[in-house]
Amino acid sequence: MPRHIAIIMDGNGRWAKKRFLPRIAGHKRGVETVRDVIKACGDRGVEYLTLFAFSSENWRRPQEEVSMLMDLFALALEREITKLHKNGARLRVVGDLARFGPRLVKLIHEAEHLTCHNTRLTLTIAANYGGRWDIMQAMNAMLEKHPELAGKPLTEADFAPHLAMHYAPEPDLFIRTGGEQRISNFLLWQLAYSELYFTPTLWPDFDAAALDQAIASYSSRERRFGRTSEQLVRHAK
Repeated sequence: MPRHIAIIMDGNGRWAKKRFLPRIAGHKRGVETVRDVIKACGDRGVEYLTLFAFSSENWRRPQEEVSMLMDLFALALEREITKLHKNGARLRVVGDLARFGPRLVKLIHEAEHLTCHNTRLTLTIAANYGGRWDIMQAMNAMLEKHPELAGKPLTEADFAPHLAMHYAPEPDLFIRTGGEQRISNFLLWQLAYSELYFTPTLWPDFDAAALDQAIASYSSRERRFGRTSEQLVRHAK
């Protein structure tokens, strides 16, 4: 069972279009899928679940859709956070929150504070997040905290603690729904050794059975991290 699963939730708009519905209907249905996948991960013992909700590039979408997505995010926080808390989930939101309105930022902080001591599952929502942004902000944060490192050779140990998701292990399994086969500027540093799984299933149709298929694919793979198969066998003994 993967300890950490990261998901790009793609296909909401296409799901709605196939049904001659407005795109926002697909996003609303996608929120229901989020609820189901969180429960499924908790039931299966997954410790960390990270969902790519809104990328730094998504601001290029039509303004009406962006506004509705922000409203939907706020509504989901208001409606779901109590249930998350009762189920022992901790919520973290990573990304540049500076572009969000004060009401949404307040809801995010309140939800994080309410759930901060929960340990059953850590749910991370990546919102206004980009992998390149994460690397740059981590570099700036590192040099601000440790100016003595400027101009010196740096190590991963110097850098990694300043990444937005420094509190979580790197994802074991990356899932992208919707048929596209790219990582779209998501967790560029953290996905270096993750197992990648792409499915044509649109996000609103992704259920517990589809999650189990992804986990089964992950479980069938041999993760060598640069070693040979023979070395892994000897290490296991």
